[in-house]
Amino acid sequence: MDEMFDEWHETLVRVRYAETDRMGVVYHANYLIWFEIGRTEFCRARGFAYREMEENDNAFLVVAESYCRYKAPAHYDDELLVRTHITELRRRSVRFGYEIVRLPDGPIIAEGETGHVVTDHTGRVISMPDAYRQLLNSKPLTPLAAVPPPRAGRVPEEGAL
Repeated sequence: MDEMFDEWHETLVRVRYAETDRMGVVYHANYLIWFEIGRTEFCRARGFAYREMEENDNAFLVVAESYCRYKAPAHYDDELLVRTHITELRRRSVRFGYEIVRLPDGPIIAEGETGHVVTDHTGRVISMPDAYRQLLNSKPLTPLAAVPPPRAGRVPEEGAL
């Protein structure tokens, strides 16, 4: 199980103008949105989507706590790598860890964690369905190649999609 904690999933995002303040610096709350993107893609890489948990198994991953340490600013049009992994997996909860890295130079500009409790649709805490625990505890289904997101106004090269 400890090996699982070393498995990082990487997702590329590009800072949009709407995510910045007047000075072109990313507004702090957007890092939590990028954490969500990271954990959503982490789950997809293991063969399931949040929606399936909710619709098929009446299981919801409720954010119970979040933490972000900002180390350096991100700016409009920066390309960022959101690195996500599991730091704790329990019967009724899961904790994800994150690093946000600015490309191409590679400094970690933010790091953090989110803690989630599994509930049913009424908010009652329940055990995570075994199928999802097993998937979260597994390696990605296929190695994902990091493909840079298209730049605004640029048409992708033929065969790139």
